[in-house]
Amino acid sequence: MNNQKKIRVAVLYGGRSGEHEVSLVSATNVIQNLDRNLFEVVPIGIDKAGAWFLGDDIIKKELNTPASKKMLSLQRDADRMLFNPDLIGKKLQVLQPNQIISQSKASERMFDVVFPVIHGVLCEDGTVQGLLELADVPYVGCGVLSSAVGMDKDISKRLAKSAGIPVAPFFVINQSQWKKQSKQILHYIEQNFEYPIFVKPANTGSSVGVSKVKKAADVAAAIEDALRYDLKIIIEKGIDAIELEVAVLESEEYGADPIVSKVGEVRPNNHEFYSYAAKYLDENGADLLIPASVSEDIQKATQETAKTIFRTLDCEGMARVDLFLERGTNQIYFNEVNTIPGFTSISMYPKMMAASGIPYQELLTRLVMLAIARHERKSGLSREYIAN
Repeated sequence: MNNQKKIRVAVLYGGRSGEHEVSLVSATNVIQNLDRNLFEVVPIGIDKAGAWFLGDDIIKKELNTPASKKMLSLQRDADRMLFNPDLIGKKLQVLQPNQIISQSKASERMFDVVFPVIHGVLCEDGTVQGLLELADVPYVGCGVLSSAVGMDKDISKRLAKSAGIPVAPFFVINQSQWKKQSKQILHYIEQNFEYPIFVKPANTGSSVGVSKVKKAADVAAAIEDALRYDLKIIIEKGIDAIELEVAVLESEEYGADPIVSKVGEVRPNNHEFYSYAAKYLDENGADLLIPASVSEDIQKATQETAKTIFRTLDCEGMARVDLFLERGTNQIYFNEVNTIPGFTSISMYPKMMAASGIPYQELLTRLVMLAIARHERKSGLSREYIAN
């Protein structure tokens, strides 16, 4: 392989969501673990204002020390800026490709495939996937539809329920409804839900904006907080449950059953639930158990449920399926799906796959090759209608 041309992988990171910082950590690990015998890495960063930066020098500048000591960061560097939303509608100076990536030739693509490692809205929700489809560029992970559906907890729960998978009782409100009918909404919650309840933005990940509410006096504040991150939010019954996760990977054999990992279990420590703080700010925020401390029968049922969710939501590439196992009944409930799961050194998706026999570097290679294979299949479709 060393004598062959390497595949140029653009790792897309940062973004404009509340999970920007998590993305930097995930992308650092992805970049450092991509097999350099197979791939040439082209980092592309998007800052919180939406400016895009591109250049291979970022590896030398920011990744020449161990990940534990140095992570990716994003600073506005005019020499590496590819796109600035502030300049939309204004006359721009045209840059030549060799001004952006010194090793690229004008006749070559700057990259062959994109590996999006942006968590949350404005990437994981299908927006970037749609851009890449228009640009006819292969990309890792789920397509436009499954990315959008997976990001929206309301829609994904409805689809899961239609496939016969239980979901916790919930209802949805939007910003307009809250402004006009807050008293009625609070009354409805009081009449129809027992505490605790969870209040969640419909379209965030990493537990951003999520609150566990134990009394009526705290509901309004939790709703206001969730509406800071999304125009639509979910109010959901709190279940006394064990939190289970399953990593799902598309099979290398097209059309075959996806690969499901060993079941993982999340046990929050000193936190009410697996919150953002427990995930990323507190080193001892949670114990991550692989395999989960449940019976073999429950593990098999959990894996089958995860596989069903992957298919029901039309996922491709990868997804992490999060489930609840209710204590006392052993009923499995669908919680959510993450189509761009965390790829930090402690993230559950790569850890579950490693525990199931697919180490981190091999996992990344499989994901890139799956993306290229999918693009090749779609490239064979006709874009013209020919009447019979």
